[in-house]
Amino acid sequence: MIGVDVGGGDRLALAVLVQYRMATTEQMHWVIAPGVRIEQTRRRLARLREEGLIERITLPQAGRRRVWFPTAYGVKVACEWPELRERRPSRTASDPTAVRLGIGHGLTVTETGLAFLQDARRRGDVCRPLDWMTEVHHPIGNAHAVIPDALLYYRRGPVDGDSGSMLRAFVEVDRATMGPERLAAKLTSYARLHAYVPTRPGRRPTMQEPGVEAWKRRYPVFPRLLFVLDGTGPVGVENRISALRAATRELALYAFLRDVPVLVAPLTDLLQAGPSAPVWRPVQAPGSRVPWDLSRDV
Repeated sequence: MIGVDVGGGDRLALAVLVQYRMATTEQMHWVIAPGVRIEQTRRRLARLREEGLIERITLPQAGRRRVWFPTAYGVKVACEWPELRERRPSRTASDPTAVRLGIGHGLTVTETGLAFLQDARRRGDVCRPLDWMTEVHHPIGNAHAVIPDALLYYRRGPVDGDSGSMLRAFVEVDRATMGPERLAAKLTSYARLHAYVPTRPGRRPTMQEPGVEAWKRRYPVFPRLLFVLDGTGPVGVENRISALRAATRELALYAFLRDVPVLVAPLTDLLQAGPSAPVWRPVQAPGSRVPWDLSRDV
């Protein structure tokens, strides 16, 4: 009998790079194969590069780390697979210049996803490599869209006698490259997504046939919103949290904030304590510290 997992490791590695957009050798190792020696991961990546499916950039810093990304051919191959068929990778996902210019943010997003993945492994929860999806497109009308840095799917194990629950989160990774007010403006974008009801040509919602919010076609519950802060010290973190807190006073955000948990945490805290630790601060009560999975999805 032919082993059904022949090439499965190569397939996962390519799928991860297409979905995550970029990763260092070490990040790839911890995402796809933490139970083997890293030399095996290096050989796998080298093989995929020889086949024209992925490429790399070598960083000039000490250690000359390699950053891997999919080629246009690799994206084309992987997006034919069922697990990635609904994905719409960015047009620049395979462009070496775009990858080089976006390395700081891109690798931080990958590091954030890896933190959730490793935390789930430690806790016995379910969060597989492809449960971290970058840049998922969510239209909000008039050619505009909300595109979170990542969408996280996470199944928590049994707690207090229940059978576990599925959690979902939109994740925004901020490296202090924009002002605090521009970061806070993202709350308005997510509130628009929360309220957006698409219209069909020639038809308007009525009392008998009210419109349905677009997000309900994808999710049974609107994903919680997590802001992960990096690239700034304690003062910068507090300034950004204060801007988010001030934005929550807008009346237009009332329904969104009533229904959707919005939490913020520094990346350093996630890496040191794990995302499940009480390191998250609710934007409406930033003096508190809570776990990100405190409330349940279904």
